[in-house]
Amino acid sequence: MTDEDGDEHDAHHDPDRETFSHDPIGHAEARAGMTVGELADEYGDAGIGASALHEAVTVAEAMFDDDVTVFFSLAGAMVPSGMRRIVADLIRDGYIDVLVTTGANLTHDAIEAIGGKHHHGSAHAEGKTEREHDETLRDEGVDRIYNVYLPQEFFATFESHLRDEVFPVLEDEGVVGIERLTRELGRANAAVNDRDDVDEGPGIAAAAYENDVPIYCPAVQDSVLGLQAWMYSQTSDFSLDALSDMTALTDRAFDAEEAGAFLVGGGVPKNFTLQTMLVTPGAYDYGVQLTMDPKQTGGLSGATLDEARSWGKLEKDAENVSVYADATITLPLVVAAARERVEDAQ
Repeated sequence: MTDEDGDEHDAHHDPDRETFSHDPIGHAEARAGMTVGELADEYGDAGIGASALHEAVTVAEAMFDDDVTVFFSLAGAMVPSGMRRIVADLIRDGYIDVLVTTGANLTHDAIEAIGGKHHHGSAHAEGKTEREHDETLRDEGVDRIYNVYLPQEFFATFESHLRDEVFPVLEDEGVVGIERLTRELGRANAAVNDRDDVDEGPGIAAAAYENDVPIYCPAVQDSVLGLQAWMYSQTSDFSLDALSDMTALTDRAFDAEEAGAFLVGGGVPKNFTLQTMLVTPGAYDYGVQLTMDPKQTGGLSGATLDEARSWGKLEKDAENVSVYADATITLPLVVAAARERVEDAQ
């Protein structure tokens, strides 16, 4: 092969190419009877998102070791979409040491604990525009979260639950931290769930209360739970101190021999979880992020964990991976496969 000047060039590339190694893509097998762990192993033979999910399982497996303190961040509509039991089971089985979540997830968790239910719905109705569909739902008293419906009367039941079972206990204590509120909510959820023999399990906050796992909710005001707390504070001595939680949270991070961040979605819970390490000598040793937010926007929700390393939130040698896909699909897969590996090795 010659160039325009007549010089000859070798048509073969250097076999010792610096940025290339012989690692051919395999073709994943999907067969009847496979376990979730076996399927995740098959993902490792493939590329693009499949290989990222396979890596997430591997990092989660390492993170779920008994010596690692796991900070679990839960944002988005994870409870309404049916992910509630997965998180509650992780807490009960000792895989989560600290939970950081939204007031919305805690609201929907409590609604299910005391007898309410979310329902399959539709993002649109045949013969109607999306706006017309939502106008009809408004008239019928039904709130929509994409294709999930929640009758509005369950919010009234939740508000009564707070005023009857949660806030009066806290009122006697005056100003309390947000973690104290979430702990009392978990206690009340468990008590009412048992007393009323509710078909659905007591849920995330109850599991955290029963297993002494703290729940931090840094943006609690941005929820029905927060709105009700504010309304109750207008006519009582009860109020919330947003800063008091920081001491216990940072102490937990400071004392962790090894630490892992498992991030579902982005928003305030993600940043609150990651920034905890900024005031400690160390950083996270493991990180898994499940998100649909793209990194190109420059927003925190889609920011890679590699970017977090530049801030000192992750150790330089941390094992970390970001999976860009719907968390209602990826969370069950990653958790089931990682738990399968961990528990099979015990």
